[in-house]
Amino acid sequence: MDLTTLLEWTIKSAILIFALLTGFAYTTLYERKALARMQVRIGPNRAGPGGFFQPVADGLKLIFKEEMLPDRAYKFIYIVAPIITVVPALIIMAVVPWGETIQLFGRTVYLGVANINVGVLYIMAIASISVYGIVLAGWSSNNKYAMLGAMRSSAQMISYELALGLAFVGPIILAGSMSLVDIVAKQKEIGWFVLYQPVGAFIFWIATLAEVNRAPFDMPEAEQELTAGYHVEYSGMKFALFFMAEYIKMIAVSAIAATLFFGGYRGPGIDIFPWLGPIYLFLKVFVLLFGMIWIRATLPRIRYDRLMAFGWKFLLPLALLNVFVTAVIFVLVGG
Repeated sequence: MDLTTLLEWTIKSAILIFALLTGFAYTTLYERKALARMQVRIGPNRAGPGGFFQPVADGLKLIFKEEMLPDRAYKFIYIVAPIITVVPALIIMAVVPWGETIQLFGRTVYLGVANINVGVLYIMAIASISVYGIVLAGWSSNNKYAMLGAMRSSAQMISYELALGLAFVGPIILAGSMSLVDIVAKQKEIGWFVLYQPVGAFIFWIATLAEVNRAPFDMPEAEQELTAGYHVEYSGMKFALFFMAEYIKMIAVSAIAATLFFGGYRGPGIDIFPWLGPIYLFLKVFVLLFGMIWIRATLPRIRYDRLMAFGWKFLLPLALLNVFVTAVIFVLVGG
């Protein structure tokens, strides 16, 4: 590997991390504004024009807020847990393509950080890591409510990850590859995979809502029952890291859903103007994020036993049936 290639990877990684951190901040504003509009409220409108600097104000407040450390907490794990939660959220997007290759400074530059032939496997592996941070946060806090939230989260994530993993199988069969670049390229030939895999897209969307603990699946942080759950003993920037992870994962799963089922970065004119790729991907992520916000504004939190029953008794059998039907049809039509 030469120095120029290493520098290129470093710059693209820095751009991706900066985009995710900025996206996290303004996704919070997007959600608050959208919820306010749905609930006939005004929403943030004080910090900056139209409340545009509200995320900056929130960040400054959390930086200078006093951090409490429980006296009987397991201190090292307590401090490390938020980091373990946020790092997978930052690196999971590494295999998502932003666009075609472009010519820049005499070099052919791929619009993405990494193009590996097992991109789907990478996503599934990284998505499974963040639960460790949540479980360790609940356990290390030495608080019964926090521990209950951590146990709920681990059970919920394990249950819905099975359905989530099976939802990936449809696009893999259709594309004949586990590379996200190949999956997007195949959708150029035959159209968006959501047209062929509507059930798979539905399962993926429901499972990712449960994975990122979004309403109506926000049982690990149910404040009416657990007084905030696994992060009840956290404050200041450690508290902010948990919500940074949640909102970055919202962006990440929306980008992955757009890539798997909605053509990824592809759109009109992309073959002529390859720099349109990141713009198309951003617009699709923007729409999918609105879907998450809309669901939060509409559906109440469901009971925990029903949440688990829904995952095991409905979503998992449906995902298995979808994989079976997809495979049979694919074999019958000759691939």
